[in-house]
Amino acid sequence: MGSSRLAIAFAITIMTACTDSQTPSPAEPAARSGRLTATTTAPVAERRDYSISYHGLTLDDPYHWLRDPDYPKLDDEDVLAYLNSENAYFDHVMKPHETLVESLFEELKSRQAPDLESVPWRESDYLYQWRYPGFSEYQIWTRRPAEGGDEEIILNEPELAEGHEYFNLGGLDVSRDGRYMAWSVDTDGSERYELRITDLETGAQVDEPIQDAAGDTLWSADGRTLLYTVLGDTWRPYQVRAHTLGSPVSEDRVLFQEDDIAMWVTLGETRSGDFFLIDVGGHRTTETWFLPTGDVSAEPVLIAERVPDVFYEVTHARDRFYIRINDLHRNFRVVTTPAGTPGRDHWQELIAGSDEDYIRGIDAFADFLVIQQRTRGIDQVRIRDYDGGAHDVEFPETAYTVGLGYNEIFDTDFVRLNYESMVTPETVFDYFVDTRELVTRKIQPVPGGYDAAGYETVRLMAPARDGEQVPVTVVYRKDYPRDNSRPLYVTGYGTYGLAYDPEFSTSRLSLLDRGFAFAIAHIRGGDELGQRWYLDSRGDKRPNTFNDFVDATRFLVEQGYGAPGRIAASGGSAGGTVMGAALNQAPELWGAMVAHVPFVDVVHTMLDAEQPLTPLEWPEWGDPANSKAVFETQLSYSPYDQIKAVDYPPILMTGGVNDPRVAYWEPAKFAARLRHTRTDNNVLLLKTNMGSGHFGKTGRLAAYQDVAEEYAFILLAMDTPDG
Repeated sequence: MGSSRLAIAFAITIMTACTDSQTPSPAEPAARSGRLTATTTAPVAERRDYSISYHGLTLDDPYHWLRDPDYPKLDDEDVLAYLNSENAYFDHVMKPHETLVESLFEELKSRQAPDLESVPWRESDYLYQWRYPGFSEYQIWTRRPAEGGDEEIILNEPELAEGHEYFNLGGLDVSRDGRYMAWSVDTDGSERYELRITDLETGAQVDEPIQDAAGDTLWSADGRTLLYTVLGDTWRPYQVRAHTLGSPVSEDRVLFQEDDIAMWVTLGETRSGDFFLIDVGGHRTTETWFLPTGDVSAEPVLIAERVPDVFYEVTHARDRFYIRINDLHRNFRVVTTPAGTPGRDHWQELIAGSDEDYIRGIDAFADFLVIQQRTRGIDQVRIRDYDGGAHDVEFPETAYTVGLGYNEIFDTDFVRLNYESMVTPETVFDYFVDTRELVTRKIQPVPGGYDAAGYETVRLMAPARDGEQVPVTVVYRKDYPRDNSRPLYVTGYGTYGLAYDPEFSTSRLSLLDRGFAFAIAHIRGGDELGQRWYLDSRGDKRPNTFNDFVDATRFLVEQGYGAPGRIAASGGSAGGTVMGAALNQAPELWGAMVAHVPFVDVVHTMLDAEQPLTPLEWPEWGDPANSKAVFETQLSYSPYDQIKAVDYPPILMTGGVNDPRVAYWEPAKFAARLRHTRTDNNVLLLKTNMGSGHFGKTGRLAAYQDVAEEYAFILLAMDTPDG
């Protein structure tokens, strides 16, 4: 998650002020928010004495008991009773508005085309494709011989998902000879996958299922050995194992193991097909090992040992490795080295680092390199031949998102690209390198007569309080009047160096057509403006992220978009931290706030080394147990610890009991403390998914149920017309 640094000194008196020692105004039996009304009292969580002390400071945590001591098992009767009471309260408040939710759901579904399918892509001797039959929730995966022949179904997700509340296909990988298929599934949202192997000639399952897989799989060149990653007790992928067909899983060889609890392991393969890549890393520190795909008995070879805050990734062509690395420039450079001598002593710089061009990725094909970069915040794709000639792909708009699509063939004359913008539906292009021709293969269909000409998108620069200029992308109907009379929806993420790209959304049309403007605040913590933008939100600079979001929203108001009390904000996971911090910093701005699986209990989570991801997150957020400065900085913005006795807007939060990323008790504790401390009587809802995890409902259409509930909540809370 992103980060930010402010040197803020905290006295014990301030610390205790953040532990809801205030006496709130008595809550009214009926809560109201626009057209949302509760005729029954909201759940009240019991307050139990609990405190922690670090660095001579003490924090009270009266809702600590909501963390089941047997986690990840949840069987504490008091905890279950509280979560169920919150869900019942959610149902009570939303039940009178079932018609609105259902109409929104049907509206969202109506923009989804039946029989949606991918553009076929080639792997070895077959053309592969996925398809949603009719309005199926899940995909059917097919293939047919590239030289002609009948299509066959190789995996039927609808059949596999039947009877499961949650279903997620973790991966699907076919051996080079086309004989065997490895695939993995998660049916409870825990992100622990069961890995299976199918003989595509007979349709029979091969060998026993493999449990606790992370989802990564790769086949050896001969198609008889499967490499896969394994999850440890703390949900960390820590091992690569090799399974030989026909042998017991118990005899699978450990090919690689990483013992550092702050690092995890992923599997990759060079596009050339010559090498497996074992990537080890945290958020910003990595190292890569390789071994031949034709000899899985070989010992992995290290390319370059890990160095703190040095991130690199590797591709291969023409017996050389090409390495994208940030060792000499934060926006990365590209070096190359012989595959036989990969160490740093043999590196030669191919592309120098640049303040202007942020190198985001590099892919090697037989005759050229594809360099994905971002210049002045705009995506670029650069083609570079091995003699040094280079050119940029030209796209039809000035602001857009573009990236590589399915490109499984190494020796090719075109590159498949996925392109979209805030007003342009997802488009699949094939770019022919020699002729520089951009050929449209598919445009996402939008049933119902969508006309991009009726909408407008702009990129603005909002001044932050420290003088930075924060990019903001806004989209709205062309008849949107910038006179502060219409509602505004704002979102952002700003964490882990992940950009919030200006992408197309059919769901968003339901807001735009009801008079909303929709804005993405590209706040610090993402990499929209290069690595500087990310690094300026890491560790003790983390508050920059939250300040950017609030400042960007206030700037939008100054520009005529929305008005205080008529602004809805929504974010999830680490974006939920942004929502919680923005709630506490400027509660008067928001007319409705939605936080999905929000990371809001920052201090206590970062102090809890037993939680699955905490050690992995210390390089990003800081370890408060070992630094008073980190402790104080995290406390200064931790949403759970900064709740005040003030009026808050209507709030909707979600959680998932099987979520390994943001534990269910974080939104639960946040809701409980908000209810105890706040001075308003606005509706506050917590919906906990009792059978899924971080990503909520699965299925192509079922996921729109959550969107429909969010949109209905916003329309009702802000008393905005439904139609």
